[in-house]
Amino acid sequence: MQTTIADLAAMKSRGEPIAMLTAYDAPSAMISERAGAQALLVGDSLGMVVYGLPTTLAVTLDMMVAHAAAVVRSSERPLIVADLPFLTYFDEATAIASAGRLFAEAGVGAVKLEGGGDMIRIVARLTSLGMPVMGHLGYTPQSTHQIGLKVQARGETQATQLMEDALALQAAGAFAVVLELVPAALAAAVTRALSIPTIGIGAGTGCDGQIQVWHDVVGLYPTSPRHATRFGEAATSMEATVRRYVDSVRSGAFPNCGPVGTKPKPVKSGADY
Repeated sequence: MQTTIADLAAMKSRGEPIAMLTAYDAPSAMISERAGAQALLVGDSLGMVVYGLPTTLAVTLDMMVAHAAAVVRSSERPLIVADLPFLTYFDEATAIASAGRLFAEAGVGAVKLEGGGDMIRIVARLTSLGMPVMGHLGYTPQSTHQIGLKVQARGETQATQLMEDALALQAAGAFAVVLELVPAALAAAVTRALSIPTIGIGAGTGCDGQIQVWHDVVGLYPTSPRHATRFGEAATSMEATVRRYVDSVRSGAFPNCGPVGTKPKPVKSGADY
């Protein structure tokens, strides 16, 4: 049975931590589901970790629809949330059209957008049309050139504004709020103030759940952000596997060798395949 927004709300009320992870394709979705993740975010971070772009700003709606559809097709239980990319929700009409594509073409269960302030009315409009929305406060990657990659809301004025934005997102109908690179004490205070779940990334242990980028968790790149924890070294394992293949081809052992641990098999002719 697929995880719902109501399920996440119930987890908050029970004090049960929510495990959320990004996913960008079929393999990451299938593995994350088997591992028990309750929700998956098709993040515009795919611009950097999948396409090698310097920021999320060049990610298009077409890219998000394609990747989100792959994740939806490849999983059944997690709630699938997709980011609305840069400049696809600057006004109500554009936001409705953009979110509508992610719901209709990709089949996601919710969308996520960044910011408070003027974004509150966008959230209210989308939710009034039956489109579930997750908010995102603190460090917002689509504003990286303006705010910089650093912990946000350190000062009293900024902290007060973040709290007000979080409450306004809740009032506008958002079902959850991501808090990214926010001081732990502030994130915990926001979590206590809200009746909807908070999902932290680099925001301490006081949030209702946590989210990390797939590539950071499994260790696909040599380095990870300071707020990320590597739970594996997949790149090392994958490189060793590919190296065995390459060495086998170069030595002439493959394709005669067959699967690892089996006796060599005769090479098939083209007609046998």
